[in-house]
Amino acid sequence: MNKRHFTSALALTAILATTNTAIAGPAVLPGTLTFSSKHDFGTLVARVEAAISQQKMGLVAKASASAGAAGRGIKIPGNTVLMVFRNDYAVRMLQASVPAGIEAPIRLYVTENTDGTASLTYSAPSTVFAPYKSEKLNEMAAELDPIFDRIVHDAVGG
Repeated sequence: MNKRHFTSALALTAILATTNTAIAGPAVLPGTLTFSSKHDFGTLVARVEAAISQQKMGLVAKASASAGAAGRGIKIPGNTVLMVFRNDYAVRMLQASVPAGIEAPIRLYVTENTDGTASLTYSAPSTVFAPYKSEKLNEMAAELDPIFDRIVHDAVGG
């Protein structure tokens, strides 16, 4: 790629990153679930964090393009990815499949809607680990699915 095309690609990426347009649609991958809430963005993030703790899972990391943009003086709709897992599950996952390690932690994505509410999007662990075709991973995912379901429903409910 020459310098001119590279610069154009970077400019397009910057434009897309700062717009509120969903180009690929609401569900990019099969098995991706999105739940609307009546909560504003900050409240929903706090509720997700509380639900993670209540379900005895770990908030491994948190990333937010909107927080990073705000630090540069740019306002974009709120978005935060919360990465959730627990070490006992991580050990079991790696015992079943080292390549599956790229899938952990499971990501919960909170996005701000144009009406001031927020939504939560994620893929169930059974969906995330299914491509590895491992019975042990499937068993672990079957344990994790209801935990993540409770996290999501506790967060968006109320």
